[in-house]
Amino acid sequence: MKKVVLSLTAIVISTSMFAQIFMAKTCEVSFFSASPLENIEAVNKAAKPLINTATNDIQIKIVNTAFVFEKPLMQEHFNENYMESEKYPNTIFKGKINEKVDWTKDGETKVTVTGKMSMHGVDKDITIDGVVTKKGDEITISTKFKIKIAEYGVKVPSLYIQNIAEIVDVKLDAVLAPFKKN
Repeated sequence: MKKVVLSLTAIVISTSMFAQIFMAKTCEVSFFSASPLENIEAVNKAAKPLINTATNDIQIKIVNTAFVFEKPLMQEHFNENYMESEKYPNTIFKGKINEKVDWTKDGETKVTVTGKMSMHGVDKDITIDGVVTKKGDEITISTKFKIKIAEYGVKVPSLYIQNIAEIVDVKLDAVLAPFKKN
């Protein structure tokens, strides 16, 4: 009986020691809008994803003004006319990884994440496919998905309808490391 209790205690301690918060070391969120008149691309390297390995919760905060465009005028229009970044400064996703991930072992796991995307003042339930890779003390997350901008209340003036796609391709790649309190 004593051995069973000691074994269970060791399992609980080792599991709880690994269950922790992982925060971004690096993160790149990009989007691509293909349209008849011009393609629009932007990259944001200031996004802040985190994962709680105890609960499989994932959160990502994207500062809208941190998207960088090829043309400064595109960036200005994005922030002032479409995203209204002064009024809606961040895009936030909060969700949960649906599949069981063994955070104690190195490897790659295809996952789906279900949660709520808050963008441009609109909250929408979404499910995103992705890949989680554990290697040593780092976790890599990667996903590609599409967003219909009208579903988030982003309006495109009829004059620019040929310039901006209704559906935008979004890509996220991040490397996360254990959060360490100072």
